[in-house]
Amino acid sequence: MNALTATLADLIRINSVNAFYEDGPGESELSHYVERFFADRGIETWRQDAIDATGAIPARSNVIARLPGRNSNRRILLEAHMDTVSVQGMAIPPFEPSVQNGLMYGRGACDTKAGLAGMMHAVASLKENRVVPPCDVLLAAVVDEEYSFQGVTRLCKELRADAAIVAEPTELRVAIASKGVLRWRVTAHGKSAHSSKVHLGTNAIYHLARVALAFELDNTMLAESNHPLLGPASCNVGKIHGGVQVNFVPDHCVMEIDRRLLPHESVSEVLEHYQDLILSLKQQVPDMDVRMEEPMLVDEAWTVSTDSAIVGVARRALSEMRENNEPIGVPFGSDASKLGRAGIPTIIFGPGSIDQAHAAVEYVDLQQVAKASEFYRRCALDFS
Repeated sequence: MNALTATLADLIRINSVNAFYEDGPGESELSHYVERFFADRGIETWRQDAIDATGAIPARSNVIARLPGRNSNRRILLEAHMDTVSVQGMAIPPFEPSVQNGLMYGRGACDTKAGLAGMMHAVASLKENRVVPPCDVLLAAVVDEEYSFQGVTRLCKELRADAAIVAEPTELRVAIASKGVLRWRVTAHGKSAHSSKVHLGTNAIYHLARVALAFELDNTMLAESNHPLLGPASCNVGKIHGGVQVNFVPDHCVMEIDRRLLPHESVSEVLEHYQDLILSLKQQVPDMDVRMEEPMLVDEAWTVSTDSAIVGVARRALSEMRENNEPIGVPFGSDASKLGRAGIPTIIFGPGSIDQAHAAVEYVDLQQVAKASEFYRRCALDFS
């Protein structure tokens, strides 16, 4: 293995499943690895506490590395998350990286340890070759992207930068827009009774099923609202549970909604729309007791102007590398939206496809990993 591939393999071997999942130890071991990587090369690092310790899980901290540039009043930020999703349901050994036909397999290979390894080696190569970039280059390896974004939230509170590149799998395309995500619960309350006398009860599952069907039918309207880079908005009922046992009329049922947002949509208007759908159902079914809860997660859609300096730098780098430099949009959320809302012009770029992220068989193309690292290096040398 070359050095970059070896580093990626090392990252995959480390279990960094998000600590909010049942099988997750968190990012502690991986953060120590990132620190050692830069310390061995004489590059300054520091920690930024993001999540307090809980039980057996130690405090979870971002790791930030800094390579000084000629103008320390300007900064370009390279950002990648260290955590992964759960390994439950994987069809390959999650922490035993293997290479077959130029692809590296393992949990996090695509999302997003390949991007992190590429950024680490891009910064290291500048130091090793004694190249002083035009401005300071910061690399932030952050926690908790896969659950509640607490790592990047803390980063935005304490760090200033003039541009940022977020590592996510974009198949070496520069992404300048992403959908937002809104998640909330809808709860139905009924009346319990014995299943042999259903007329004495009120079935909460039936009532919530009506709501789920109404939300599904409403998706046809969403298909008509199209964004040139992101396509249509979408709504998905991703989880539903209720009842006590089969011979009870269920008095309680809950479903969880995942709504993908477009840049022109406001959270308040979207929630009001679904509340109106429920109210119209209540008029048809007077005994329906269905309530929408406050959102569990709000992450609005994100875009960056094509006139932004970092977009120009990225497109020049890809042109020089003879890669497609036309901007795209991506349907998934990432840390980019938080950095963008903090006033930092941000793009998303990385090796691999989102189709392999979170998959039972996760892998990344090693040629793309090498090209991504070169892209990060070129951007660090061009941005001023």
